[in-house]
Amino acid sequence: MALLPAFFHLHVLEECGSTNDVAKQMAAEGAPEGTLIWAKRQTAGRGRRGRAWSSEPGNLACSLILRPGLPPGQAALTSFVAAIAVGEAVSALVPGKVTLKWPNDVLVDGAKISGILLESEAGRAGSVDWLVLGVGINVRHAPEEALYPATALLTAGADVTVEQVLTAYATSFQSWYHRFLSQGFAPVRAAWLNAAQGLGGVVTVRLHDETFTGRLIDMDDDGVLLVDVGGTVRRVTAGDVFFPSGRS
Repeated sequence: MALLPAFFHLHVLEECGSTNDVAKQMAAEGAPEGTLIWAKRQTAGRGRRGRAWSSEPGNLACSLILRPGLPPGQAALTSFVAAIAVGEAVSALVPGKVTLKWPNDVLVDGAKISGILLESEAGRAGSVDWLVLGVGINVRHAPEEALYPATALLTAGADVTVEQVLTAYATSFQSWYHRFLSQGFAPVRAAWLNAAQGLGGVVTVRLHDETFTGRLIDMDDDGVLLVDVGGTVRRVTAGDVFFPSGRS
């Protein structure tokens, strides 16, 4: 069984459609912060922009209820906290290079190993009522057909259990989440930039209505990606990032 810090209240499901949907229902019913839904099999997982997320048995699919008491813009930065936590957990398990791709993908040697989906409900006083933080990590299996090249911990050299991965992620997340709440986004941003894939190099950004190429130069205090395109800095608030080698 996963050995989690006291912050977490673990609920284990043999199977569900989406752990995020289960967590959202529980959050709306008043479940406390730290409630963590872990499904051993997820049949209708999804990622950003409604994309399907493969959740084979043997991989990790979990969703965490948070109540940070922050305005929506600041609360949304929690996705970067999760990316750092997943990155730390994966780094401790595999020999390969672990990097982060904006906004919240975790890569091992350039291939995606994790997906993060943040959903929230607005409160009445200008802050979110709750956040649901969904995290999927490829432990034993990776999808063969995906938008980006994908890998799994087993493929990357880590023969570990889902329980071990969940424990490593949860422990790191608790530390970073409390640092975020007490110190703000600055240490999170610094850690993210330190692990950023392709920083200073050429990237292609695909938006819903255009695609452009430039040099990845920074991420600002709002989590916005900054790309230099011929001397003009473009601010990217939503989109997909690709690297010239075809690895993403």
